[in-house]
Amino acid sequence: MSTADDGPRRLEAVIHGDVQGVGFRFHAARAAARHGIDGWVANEGRGTVRAVGEGPTGALSAWLDELREGPPGAHVSGVDVQWAAATGGFNGFAVRSGAHSGD
Repeated sequence: MSTADDGPRRLEAVIHGDVQGVGFRFHAARAAARHGIDGWVANEGRGTVRAVGEGPTGALSAWLDELREGPPGAHVSGVDVQWAAATGGFNGFAVRSGAHSGD
């Protein structure tokens, strides 16, 4: 999916499994920092974690690999993924509460 002339992309992932209360949001934030991704991550009321990131396709793919793995103590049973064009609306990466309002 990655090519040298890719512009920024947006990745939205909903992570399913035992992913709350195990440090998943901070795992996602550290991985985003390693890959130079801007966006956010938050727990959702249904027991999932939503992660939204923007950056180069290759960096987002590497980040997605880390989301699929999860931190020690997590069990990821599935990840719903959506790709889109970047909005450019992020400056850095935030760990949000479940009461966030989205972008």
